[in-house]
Amino acid sequence: MRSVNHVASKARRTKMLKYAKGYFGRRKNVWTVAKNAIEKGWQYAYRDRKVKKREFRALWIQRINAGARQYDLSYSKFMGLLKKNSIEINRKVLADLAMNNEKAFKAIVETAKK
Repeated sequence: MRSVNHVASKARRTKMLKYAKGYFGRRKNVWTVAKNAIEKGWQYAYRDRKVKKREFRALWIQRINAGARQYDLSYSKFMGLLKKNSIEINRKVLADLAMNNEKAFKAIVETAKK
């Protein structure tokens, strides 16, 4: 008779099923269904960690563009002026200033325009 390490395989399955906590229906307690759901979830998580970065950059660009247009500049012209005048400030900070600190953003725009 073949020996099977049931303790280890059961522990492995139990460990995986813990990841399925909160899933609906058979996805939370049927091994094969849960395993597929968990692995698919991990694929989405991996992919979306990259997508999140893309989406935030796009959001920052929209906010900077909206802020720059108040001073008759497009986003691309504004960024070009910043680069030309050696003003190194990242998009995340620029977007935050455009949203929450108009005076500071205006100062940066005026510095870039000179």
